[in-house]
Amino acid sequence: MSDVRPTVRRRRLAAALVKLRDEAGKTPEEAAQRIGCHRTKISRIENARLGISLGELRDLLTFYGVDDQAYVDDMVAMARRGREPGWVQRASLARPSYSDFIGYEETADYIRSFQNVLVAGLLQTPDYARAVLQARPSTLSKDEVETLVTARIARQEVLNRADPPRVCVIEGEAALRVQVGGVKVMSQQLDRLLAMAERPNIELQILPDRAGAHAGLMGSFVLFSFPVSTYSDVVCVEHRTGTLYMETPAETEDYTLIFDSLRSIALSPADSLDMIARVRQELYH
Repeated sequence: MSDVRPTVRRRRLAAALVKLRDEAGKTPEEAAQRIGCHRTKISRIENARLGISLGELRDLLTFYGVDDQAYVDDMVAMARRGREPGWVQRASLARPSYSDFIGYEETADYIRSFQNVLVAGLLQTPDYARAVLQARPSTLSKDEVETLVTARIARQEVLNRADPPRVCVIEGEAALRVQVGGVKVMSQQLDRLLAMAERPNIELQILPDRAGAHAGLMGSFVLFSFPVSTYSDVVCVEHRTGTLYMETPAETEDYTLIFDSLRSIALSPADSLDMIARVRQELYH
């Protein structure tokens, strides 16, 4: 059964199958013959326009010489989940690019985020998220705002998994000082940052204003890395009407260099916590 719009998981599975087939030196015709189908079915699977049964997937992986059982299990799990609509799509929450973003967030094992002005979505409190959404110039109904707040908080469940991703966040000092939602909301948000930074898988750094000109002046971005070697890194740059995704090595390497540059001039994690605590105290003076 085909989908009008393939999920992120299905696209990544399709890309992996193409790469594995090429590395094995097999043609699409040979792959089709292996699982007893027409050449066009292989094309549709590799273009992410058609799902693949778990039996067919295992057969193709064997045909391509994949003998790493952990890798096979990962591919099978992705195929199984890829056939189900994501919770974002079921709720009809937002534009397709948002569904893609959540798909990357759910499957990444390393997330690097630079945020110049706003607190990263994975670290936001509900009230902070609500204030950000209500500040949009476009009109959202109260129900639409609450649906999006629920989605943003649901995204944070990836941090509560038994195997949460490693998360490195660099926040511009402005993200601490812009009083989104007012003093009370911002105070609670800063408390949240302090608490989340205590988790072993989360590293939080603050880029102080005194750092001057830096590589992140062009804007915020998120860089995703994945546990499967055949999946390229993905850079996400959000703009007013959607999100731009970049996956070529040149693009992802450039943003990796930018992130590393920002880490080198940001405060240490310990000094960053001290700054957050100071800014929180200043809110009441």
